[in-house]
Parts: sequence; structure tokens; C-alpha cells
Amino acid sequence: MNAYALGLVLLLGQNGAAAPTDIWPQWRGPTADSVAPGKDLPTKWSKTENIAWKTRLPGWGTSTPVIWKDAVFVTSQVTDRQLLLLRLDAKTGNIVWQREVGQGEPRRKGPVGVRRFHDEHNMASPSPVTDGKHVWAHFGNGDLACYDFAGEKIWSINLWKDYGVYSIWWGHANSPILVGGLLISNCMQDPNGGGKKPVAGGGKSYVIAHDKLTGKEKWLTPRDYGATGEPADSYTTPLLFNNKGRTEVIVFGANVVDAYDPLTGKRLWLCKPFTGDRVISGPTLAGDTVYAIQGMKGPLFAIKAGGADDTTGTNVRWKYGNKTTPDAASPVFANCLVFLANNDGVATCVDAETGKEVWKERLAERFRATPLVADGKVYFFSKEGKAIIVEASREFNVICRCDLSEDLMASAAAAHASLFIRTKEHVYRIGAAK
Repeated sequence: MNAYALGLVLLLGQNGAAAPTDIWPQWRGPTADSVAPGKDLPTKWSKTENIAWKTRLPGWGTSTPVIWKDAVFVTSQVTDRQLLLLRLDAKTGNIVWQREVGQGEPRRKGPVGVRRFHDEHNMASPSPVTDGKHVWAHFGNGDLACYDFAGEKIWSINLWKDYGVYSIWWGHANSPILVGGLLISNCMQDPNGGGKKPVAGGGKSYVIAHDKLTGKEKWLTPRDYGATGEPADSYTTPLLFNNKGRTEVIVFGANVVDAYDPLTGKRLWLCKPFTGDRVISGPTLAGDTVYAIQGMKGPLFAIKAGGADDTTGTNVRWKYGNKTTPDAASPVFANCLVFLANNDGVATCVDAETGKEVWKERLAERFRATPLVADGKVYFFSKEGKAIIVEASREFNVICRCDLSEDLMASAAAAHASLFIRTKEHVYRIGAAK
């Protein structure tokens, strides 16, 4: 059992009778690997077929919805100013409440760096996280806040004000995670913000833990490997690894995969076979192997997690490909295979043990969202709103093609035998609402 699965068991035991199929509590789901439990997810839909509901959101964003039983939480940014956290009803899609967490104004022109955001996203890119009693939301202006399920604010802080400005080139997008009573966040960025000198009042890279119920800082560990320019930037979210009973927080960025003790922030080990650029595609953990894609469409590496100090010489199991791997979507794992969805609409299947290519097929025009794995299937979602569902097997076989015809950047969530898909304008629930 990996650390996320173990944590999920404990979480469900603490917070009442919530089945694993009734929640999607964080970025990439209950086990943080885009694998949906259960066997009843829909495989056929259109804009008018098999839609339980669709809800138009105020503003837009690219964060993934998170779900706990009847509560669906999503963030949004309105007119490039208001930063909202919303609760929707899972059965009806009605907006139960919305709260303005803060305000921000991303720059769309001018030099990269502080407040500059790529046109494909805004300050509502980090996904929320929930434990069934509270929900935490983070935004690209540094706002980090905790609310209860009734919409009452418990606490709020601003990481930008407390620890220095975000100087990442194209807009901060890292999502927080929960580890017991801690909320852990990371910030990995160019200290010069695209310039030649360090950014005044910021540019720091770090991993930080706060008490999840008070917002009080528990520890902060600087994460500086000497990278400057865009190679220092990372838009990824931490993972948890159960290393023979010891929980480790795995972080990927600045051409390094490393791990930290969640209780103290002490760095435990690192691996650095990468020689690439900034990283958008997050790492995926399967068993004791981290699958991580070098930035700017570089090779996919399989790295044995764990060890001590620098494990580069011993823990790299294989590498695959170059320039045809994803620049945005994270890898997914199923049936001893790794599946990739690159920016140009090409899907690839790689043998997880050897790194050998099994098949490669063009499925769409563009992929940004991370695929979803469920019941022996891989769901690929294109930026144009199409879904291509294939067998998670060594033989390439398309099960169905579906189309919402809306701009789709956010990765899908799954719960209640339904898909929850966030497009630029709406949240859809696909499948019958029971």
C-alpha cells in the first residue's frame, strides 16, 4: 500500500462513512495518480447525451474539481481580479456557496516573471484539497486559505507576502497536499524572474508545511539547487511515498527529484539525471518507482524512490524518448504500462519495466489535461473537449470517442460512478446523478 492509499484509509476512518468511490479529495484523486476506484464510470457521452448536469461557473480557471460525498469544490478567477472558491452540490450541480478568497491581476504582456501568466491559465490553476471537514484553496497570487464545508473561513495567509514574491516565468500553479495534520506546499522558481539579477523581495524556492487547522508555519526548507532561468521553474505538485513505513514527500523541479520528511522538512535523498528545462508535467508514483518527464518534452525517466543522499548513480532504472513526450500532462500507470499524452495530440504506451515503446498513436489535436485511469481503461482528454477512451493494454484499441466541444485544460475528477469535467466555462457531471 502506498502512502496516499494508507492516508486515505486513515482519512476515511476519521471522517465517517465515505466510500473511496464517493471522493476525489485532491489533485489527481484519492491516490494522487489519476487512478479512479470503481468500475462504473461512463464511456459514452456528448453535449446532450448522458449529462447529469452542467453548471456555468463565474470566471474561469484550470484547477481540477475536488469532491467529498455531496460536496464539489472548485476555484475560479473572475475578470482577472476576483479569486473564488465555490462549493457545488454533487447531485444537482447547484452552487451552494461561493467565497472571494482574494484578488489578483495576472499580466498577459511584457517580460516573464512576477505576475506574468501564460494565456492558457490564470491564478485559479492550483487545485483545492479536502479532508471531508475542511477545504484548502491556493491561488497564483499566493493566497492560501482554509474553509469549512459551510463556507466559513477558518484562516488565510499569503505565501507571497510571507516568503517572497512568485517569480516563476509563466504563473504559479502548484497544488498543496495534506499529510496528517499538515498542509504541505511547494514553490520552485527562477530566482531572477527572467532577468539577470535576483528579484527584489522574492525568487525563493522552498517546501513548506503549515498546521492545517491554524495556518501556523511548522517548517520551511529552502530548495535551491543553483538553477536559474526557466530551468528553475516547476509547476508540479508533491507526492507521498511509503518507504518501508516511513512517509516521504517527493518533489520534482529544477532538474531534481528529491524527498523530504513531512514532520521536519529534512531532505532525505535526491536523484538528478535530468538536463532539461522547466517542468509542467508532474511525476507519477507506482510502487517504488517515480516516472518523471524531463522538462520541455525531454525523456521519461523511471527512478527507484528511496535511498540516501544522491542516488543518481544507482536509482535510475531507464529512460525513454525525447521531444515526443508530454510538456503538460502527467504520465499515468496501469497494467505495468505507462501512458503519455503529449501536447501535439499523440498518445504513447511504454512498458513500465523496460522503458520500451509499445505503441504510439495520434488521437487528437492537443493534450493538456492528465489522462484518467479506470477499470482497465485510459481516458484521454483533448484541449478541444474530446475524450478518447482506450484499453489500458499492450494492444491499441479505442473503446469510444466523445465530444463536449469546449476548451478543456483541467484534468478530470471521478466519483459517484460519474466523471466531473471542468471546461473553460462549465463543470459537467457525466453519468446519472443518483
